[in-house]
Amino acid sequence: MSETPEPTLDPQLRAQVRKDFLLYGLARLGLFLLLTVVIALLALAIGAHVPLVMSALLALLIAFPLSMFVFKNLRARVTREVAEWDAQRKTHKQWVKTQLEGR
Repeated sequence: MSETPEPTLDPQLRAQVRKDFLLYGLARLGLFLLLTVVIALLALAIGAHVPLVMSALLALLIAFPLSMFVFKNLRARVTREVAEWDAQRKTHKQWVKTQLEGR
């Protein structure tokens, strides 16, 4: 039986995935908060009484699709990094399974 070398898991990739994933989440949250404030201020400027909850719900509806366009490059980078990290994990898992079957 030939011993195959253990596939390596890139710890830098894992750290990068976590950092970019957090950055993407914070960017989306920031967009939501910004839109909530803008909508509330616009309602105040025209003299309409709009509860903050309604402004937040409208901002949420706008932020979801808008974030896909505004943060397109960041979203694509996170998706690519997560896919690469997942592939490394699956390869390592398969290697461990193969090693255990051989014993």
